[in-house]
Amino acid sequence: MSTAAANETGPVDDGAALDAYSETVIRVARTVTPHVAAIEMTGNRRNGRFRVGAGSAVLFTEDGYLLTNAHVVAGTRKGRAVFADGSGTDLEVVGADPLSDLAVVRGRAPHVAPAEFGDAESLQVGQLVIAVGNPLGLSGSVTAGVVSGLGRAIPVWAGRNRRVIEDVIQTDAALNAGSSGGALADSRSRIVGINTAVAGAGLGLAVPVNSTSRRIISALLSDGRVRRAYLGVVSTPIRLGASEVVRTGQREGLRVVEVLSGSPAEQAGLRTGDVLLRVGSRAVSNAESLQKLLFAEAIGVPMNISVLRDGHLTDVSAVPGEMADWG
Repeated sequence: MSTAAANETGPVDDGAALDAYSETVIRVARTVTPHVAAIEMTGNRRNGRFRVGAGSAVLFTEDGYLLTNAHVVAGTRKGRAVFADGSGTDLEVVGADPLSDLAVVRGRAPHVAPAEFGDAESLQVGQLVIAVGNPLGLSGSVTAGVVSGLGRAIPVWAGRNRRVIEDVIQTDAALNAGSSGGALADSRSRIVGINTAVAGAGLGLAVPVNSTSRRIISALLSDGRVRRAYLGVVSTPIRLGASEVVRTGQREGLRVVEVLSGSPAEQAGLRTGDVLLRVGSRAVSNAESLQKLLFAEAIGVPMNISVLRDGHLTDVSAVPGEMADWG
C-alpha cells in the first residue's frame, strides 16, 4: 500500500513517528520523575524559619530516605521535600559527606516507590543519560545528553582548606541551579549519578553511583558521617604507552596533576607528573580504585605506592592522615 493510500485510511499515530531516542527519554522521564523530590532546607532565627538552600533529592528506600548533595544541606538540619505528585514531607538530615558531596535526609515514608540504583562503572563516554531535577524552581524538569567524560575531579574550598571531589561523571545534559541532588539516569531508568554541579556552559557534573558511593551511603545511614584517610593528590586516569605496559604489566594508571600543600602525599615525596600504578598490592587505574583504599582502616597505616616517574619505576611510602570534618 502506498503512503498516500495509507494516509487516506485515517490519521497517522503521532506515537509511531517518535524516534527511538525520544521514546527512551520519555520512558525514563516517566519512570524516574516520581522518585525525585524538590527540597528546601531551612534554619531558625528569632522571627521564624528561613531558607538556607534548595535543590533536589532522590528517594532510595521505602521508608523515606533520600539521597542529595552535601552542599545542598550544608549548615542546616531540617527542611521539606515535595514530590512530583504534590505530596510532601518534612525532612531531617541523617548525615553528610562533603568529600563525595553526598548527603542522606529522611522524611515520612512516602506513597512513592524508591528509585533503582545502577552502577556507574558500566558507563561509557557517549552513552545516553537523562537528568531529572528541579532547576530554577521548575519541578520535574528533564534534560537529556551523553556522558562526556569519566573520572573527572572538582576542586572545592571549605574555609582555607582545599579538597577535591573525585571520579565524577561529566555530561552535556543541561543542569542549572536547583538541579543539585537530582537524578542522572541511564536508558534503563537506573540512577547512575547524583547531579552535583554546573561547571560551565553545556557542562554538568554528577557523583557516580558505584560501590564506593554505596559504602559512603551505608556509613551515613549508620553513623551520620564517613571517616576517611587523606592522601592529598589530584589525579586523572591515563593509558600507558606500549613500552610502559611491557615494563609495568599494567595498561592504565593515575597521573598526579596536583599534590596538595602539606598533605601526606607531599610529605612522602609524590610529585606532579608521577603516575600511580599500585597502592600496596592493588593496581589503581581510576579515582574510585584509589578511594576504595582510603577509608577509616587506612588512617595512620604506612602505604607503599608504586610510581612511574620520568620513565623510571620507584616506590614511595605515605602515611595517610584522617580527613578532618569540613563543609
